[in-house]
Amino acid sequence: MPTTRADEHREPEHLDVVIVGAGLSGVGAAYRLQTLRPGSSYAILEAREQLGGTWDLFRYPGVRSDSDMYTLGYAFKPWLGKKPLADGDSILDYIRETATEFGIEDRIRYSSKVVAADFDTAAARWRLEIEDGRDRSRRTMTCGFLYSCAGYYDYDTPHTPDFAGVESFAGTVVHPQFWPEDLDYRGKRVIVIGSGATAVTLVPAMLSGADAAAHVTMLQRSPTWISAVPSRDRAAERLHALLPATVAHRLTRWRKIAFTTAFYQFCRRSPQRARALLTRMNERILGDPALVAEHFTPSYDPWDQRLCAVPSGDLFRAVKSGSATVVTDRIERFTEDGIRLASGEVLRADIVVTATGLRLLPFGGISPRVDGRDVPLAEQFVWNGAMVTGLPNFATCVGYTNASWTLRADLTHRLVCKVLDWMQREGHTVVQPRPEPGLAEQPLLDLSSGYVTRSIGEFPRQGDRAPWRVRQNYVLDSLTTLRTDLGRSLAGSRGAVLNAEPQPQH
Repeated sequence: MPTTRADEHREPEHLDVVIVGAGLSGVGAAYRLQTLRPGSSYAILEAREQLGGTWDLFRYPGVRSDSDMYTLGYAFKPWLGKKPLADGDSILDYIRETATEFGIEDRIRYSSKVVAADFDTAAARWRLEIEDGRDRSRRTMTCGFLYSCAGYYDYDTPHTPDFAGVESFAGTVVHPQFWPEDLDYRGKRVIVIGSGATAVTLVPAMLSGADAAAHVTMLQRSPTWISAVPSRDRAAERLHALLPATVAHRLTRWRKIAFTTAFYQFCRRSPQRARALLTRMNERILGDPALVAEHFTPSYDPWDQRLCAVPSGDLFRAVKSGSATVVTDRIERFTEDGIRLASGEVLRADIVVTATGLRLLPFGGISPRVDGRDVPLAEQFVWNGAMVTGLPNFATCVGYTNASWTLRADLTHRLVCKVLDWMQREGHTVVQPRPEPGLAEQPLLDLSSGYVTRSIGEFPRQGDRAPWRVRQNYVLDSLTTLRTDLGRSLAGSRGAVLNAEPQPQH
């Protein structure tokens, strides 16, 4: 239908809250919003044509969670699957089921990419420019509060180093982020470049089933800390057999939280003992201390970078059987039939998978502006892991790096609802955090991983003390985040100082 003159002058649609992203976080945010603030109007804007985010995008063999599903899943919807580290399809089904069960699916607007966001201080609302991915048409809408649940990865452009001679390679080169559906690796020689979560998942997955590769080599520049974990949680299964599902889920969830928190603290406080423990475990599985020393003992301490978990030690079993090989060396260049290493060795391959990581991207690529002016994100601070200085009526969802993303995400969803309640109660239409004097800035993500160090300078900072410190401790966060006294903060007490503008009285 052609656009009429009346359409051109029609006021854009206005909603109380707009959530960006219909992945695990966005669906969780919608549930909390409609449950804790049932009178709020909202929509989820999703750039793609499917919900699920990461779990719909990534389709490489063996894609799975690297956190247990009892904590990666929602607190309000028990995970009933048998595998703690679930496969991508099962997680996607779980998200879809949640969205349908709670009526969230009806609030999702697909093919709706936010390409511009400008906050109008006088009107106390965000003006969003939205592009339809199908025909590139654009429309506008406004909202009182903007909540980014799009994560911090660039899903359009992965990180791929410039490999010398790659154009001369006669085989196939693929990146896991864009896995071809018709890729046939059966009986082929495969090299997987990388040593992170994607690589350690791909190697055993490509060696299983009727379509198994002939041999897979994991080529790493340096080792990563890898730990074998059980493929099933027998204790959780016993609890579910004896107790109601919600009770069993709650007990299992807190048991997992306690263990991961304690292990992380152990690694950070006693790194040498943690190194020794992980080394002994891997030597016990592989039965070859020299192999562990060369390929599975990093120079950095555990949890300086994210720890990789392998269910039932599947990667180690593949290496031990001889069907997989780990090579630690640098790439000199690609050749016609493989890769020449700095040592002079040539690895032959039919397929090369560049599992070289992702790029980080703030707010899913949105560059928010205020009254038409750019906001330099790298100069801002994050308050309570959610709201950002310089950005009124805005929050972002940033999960944990040492535990399940969803644990922190759910706290943030509830904090956003608390702020919205407070604004309504106190008559405020605009609120934003204002940093305390003397904050020492630190990177938002405290990891030395390459994917973090390459791009984290473009993100807002965290401070050196609460509530500006983005802690990696769910137990402490669960006790403090939702107890933030916004009223006292406005009074100028120590802690977060919210700069709020009262709603005009009529």
